[in-house]
Amino acid sequence: MHTIRQNIERIRQEMSEAALRSGRAPESVQLMAVTKMVPLERIVEAKAAGITLFGENYVQEAREKIDRIGREGTAWHMIGSLQSNKAKYAVHLFDVVHSVYKMGVAEELNRRAAAISRTMPILIEVNVGGESSKSGLPPEQAIPFIESIAVFSNLSIRGLMTMPPWSDNPEEVRPYFRRLRDLRDRITERRIDGVVMAELSMGMTDDFVVAIEEGATIVRIGSGIFGERVKPE
Repeated sequence: MHTIRQNIERIRQEMSEAALRSGRAPESVQLMAVTKMVPLERIVEAKAAGITLFGENYVQEAREKIDRIGREGTAWHMIGSLQSNKAKYAVHLFDVVHSVYKMGVAEELNRRAAAISRTMPILIEVNVGGESSKSGLPPEQAIPFIESIAVFSNLSIRGLMTMPPWSDNPEEVRPYFRRLRDLRDRITERRIDGVVMAELSMGMTDDFVVAIEEGATIVRIGSGIFGERVKPE
C-alpha cells in the first residue's frame, strides 16, 4: 500500500508528463487535494508532502478543517454546490468558489463579498454531459449567464469547472473535457469586460491525465491521494 507522499509523487509525475505531451509547462497545472470526509491527520500528511491547494464540498466541514490546518501556505477552494444561504460563510472561508451556476448564488456571493470589501474569484460550473444527477449550467446557457453576472463588481469570473459522466475508460470522457475547453475559447473570444478565462477545473483520479491533455489547469484528486473514503458510522 502506497503512502500519501508516494501517491502525490506519482500523480505529479503523471501530471508533468501529460502537460509536456500537450505542449504545456508542468507548472501550468495545479494539483488540488479533495478532502471531503478525509480525516484531519491525513490532510496534515498531504500538506507535509507538498500539497498547498485543498478542495472541500461542504462549508461546515471546511470551516472545521481550515480552523485546524490553518491558512498559512495553503489555499482552500469550494468545489461542492453552494447554497445562497451559505454565501456569507463562503466569502470568508474560500479563496475560490468553483461551483457557481445559479443567479441567486452569484448575487448573494457578490453582496456578501461587497460587505467585506472583497472581490470573490469564482468559476462557472458547466454540466457538459447534460446529466440530471449533476449540477451546473447546460453549455448553451453558460455565455448568457456569464454576461449577466459579469456586471457584479465584487465577483471575478476566472474560468470554468465541470464533472463529466463517469467512465472507467478515460478516453470516453475526453470529448467532454474538449467541449469545456472549446466553450472557454468561445467565451474568451467575446472579450467580456472583467471576465478572464484563466482556469479549467476538470479531471479527477480516474481521468486527470486526459483532462490535462485537453487543457485542465486544476485537477481535483481525492482517492488517488488519500485512498477510498470510508463514511463514518
